[in-house]
Amino acid sequence: MSHIRAKEIRALPDDALKTKLNELNLELGIEKRKIASTGVASKVVKTRSIKRTIARIQTILNERGAKK
Repeated sequence: MSHIRAKEIRALPDDALKTKLNELNLELGIEKRKIASTGVASKVVKTRSIKRTIARIQTILNERGAKK
């Protein structure tokens, strides 16, 4: 769910991207808490994918000139 291609992101309007960005930030926080509570980073790939998708969305929003 967290991996979205840049082409798909560019097709979405700014408000939808901001909503998706908030959802991904919440999901990332949940994953970080899971890792902290168990002490085992078993979902490193998922965390990395979420971070990269957040970066893609932020980059596209910055290209469009939209503010957070």
